[in-house]
Amino acid sequence: MAATPSHLISTSISIILLIFSSLMEFLVLASANPTSPALLLHSLPAMVLPLYLSTPNSSSRTSSNPRRLLQRSESLNRPNARMRLYDDLLRNGYYTTRLWIGTPPQRFALIVDTGSTVTYVPCASCEMCGRHQDPKFDPEESSTYKAVKCNIDCTCDSDKVNCIYERQYAEMSTSSGVLGEDLVSFGNQSELAPQRAVFGCENLETGDLYSQHADGIMGLGRGDLSVVDQLVDKGVISDSFSLCYGGMDIGGGSMVLGGFTTPSDMVFTHSNPVRSPYYNLDLKEVHIAGKRLSLNPSVFDGKHGTVLDSGTTYAYLPEAAFLAFKDGIMKELSSLKQIRGPDPNYNDICFSTDESEVSHPSDTFPTVDMVFGSGKKLTLSPENYLFRHSKVRGAYCLGVFQNGKDPTTLLGGIVVRNTLVTYDRENSKIGFWKTNCSELWERLHESVSPPAMPPASGDKNSTPGVTPTLAPTGAPPYVLPGRDLQIGKITFDMSLNISYSDLKPHITELAEFIAQELEVNTSQVHMLKFAANRNDSLISWAVFPADSTDSISNTTAAVIVARLAEHRLQFPVMFGSYELLGWRVEPKEKRSWWQRSYVVVLSILGILVIALSVVGLWFLLRHRQRTVNPYKPVNAAVPEQELQPL
Repeated sequence: MAATPSHLISTSISIILLIFSSLMEFLVLASANPTSPALLLHSLPAMVLPLYLSTPNSSSRTSSNPRRLLQRSESLNRPNARMRLYDDLLRNGYYTTRLWIGTPPQRFALIVDTGSTVTYVPCASCEMCGRHQDPKFDPEESSTYKAVKCNIDCTCDSDKVNCIYERQYAEMSTSSGVLGEDLVSFGNQSELAPQRAVFGCENLETGDLYSQHADGIMGLGRGDLSVVDQLVDKGVISDSFSLCYGGMDIGGGSMVLGGFTTPSDMVFTHSNPVRSPYYNLDLKEVHIAGKRLSLNPSVFDGKHGTVLDSGTTYAYLPEAAFLAFKDGIMKELSSLKQIRGPDPNYNDICFSTDESEVSHPSDTFPTVDMVFGSGKKLTLSPENYLFRHSKVRGAYCLGVFQNGKDPTTLLGGIVVRNTLVTYDRENSKIGFWKTNCSELWERLHESVSPPAMPPASGDKNSTPGVTPTLAPTGAPPYVLPGRDLQIGKITFDMSLNISYSDLKPHITELAEFIAQELEVNTSQVHMLKFAANRNDSLISWAVFPADSTDSISNTTAAVIVARLAEHRLQFPVMFGSYELLGWRVEPKEKRSWWQRSYVVVLSILGILVIALSVVGLWFLLRHRQRTVNPYKPVNAAVPEQELQPL
């Protein structure tokens, strides 16, 4: 018996669905049995103190405090405070470091800002402060806190009782509060003992200061309330500090309060403290690919001159300088395709390159030289004036913009990535030394034996049970695979001295804190499994690549592993103390042809199913139409129809 069209269609669809389900089962089984073993296993606890980055804030800061004349000192005979930097300039918009305030110490992540003169943190009593990285500072929990009483040298509150401060920034964010004095600690890498210093305790935040992840600002500018000025006045450090920002896609870095032996080939330029309240440079010329831009040197001397500001993300040039710079870059890149920027609200200048050149922009983009009045020059690599396009792989955008109608030349952090910058205020000069900031101390061939931090027992703003230790002076007890390895995930096991029944409702919060401490996105941190051990909780975690990538870069993995191995994750008291049991770095899984192509295969099968369904439906409709209106020959006998009576 011949099959009907509807029966044929049903059979075809059943076969297709059977093939589809078999393929899906195969793909699931293949993905559930990875063949790549763990490369590394390490269980030695260690400690590291990193540098931090935070939310975007691209304005320069203003200060009404005049610079005071400071006595010269023997800089190398005084201690310094070595501090790590965290976060990433372009992802977060700033770099942060850690300060501990009070007794016992309360920890804070503060944006390092050379354009600000006040250091401030949110006060526990502040109802108009945002939700930040750490708990607010509680003066009542510090046995060494003292309010700064009203005097002729400060602005007093309305009751004439306490000194207050107010700051407003160019992007219209504001901070205000009372001034207090307490012990400030600089971390376990610091040779400098904790010092009493005046800082702001915020009662009001608006704008970016309210919404940023960082707790507050660490003011490094010139002024009475600057941390640097206060330490110099006490005679505990020399009148100098240094910053070293990590490179593209790396973040972090290092900071030094005080002097140290600078490299012999460091490039210095004069910085005139009378010229402006900011740290300025004696910039005279700019060269692109060795070709001097046709600009009058006075273009870099308008208003505040050429200002170097760590609180600014990008570089901003006066109109004439920007147009010349843009034209010079575009002439050198005429062979590249120009594309739209990642944000439609801005007219970014972006270029698309071959994907093979993604990791080596210096092979495609020209170098830029900044020539100072002394005749010495600082050579900028592409990472010092470009940022990656966040939506197009292999594309880069210009990180240099026009500074509106302002004649000031403003150089933000992007210009000094992977550059050690020494602010030698004592000798009125600023030095630059190109280096890998993630390996700064190894490159400077220095060792350090700093004292431990003050005890933090009972601290509400730090993890109890984790005693700070000295920073390692030799090579770390772990080695990552070669640079060519593509890392698929990093797993680690930890034990917390808190019962799982108490921990379970806060697992999501713990994952957020882990992501914050490792400086990755929360979506990258996943809990794999857990187990209860009496009153402790055993948890396995995994850090996966960011959504925009399929692997973790070797550099990022090194930073994550260092923070894990050095036992430097710090959580709120509610999570108790923890112990790292081990960590593993696992390569990216080598996917089979089916795993790489299953999307295409499924798409093709989907199209076939739809096409066959449409064809089958058409045949079915035709079959039904012939059944309802059968064809009759012209001479065929037709039964007579009986007429019905009216």
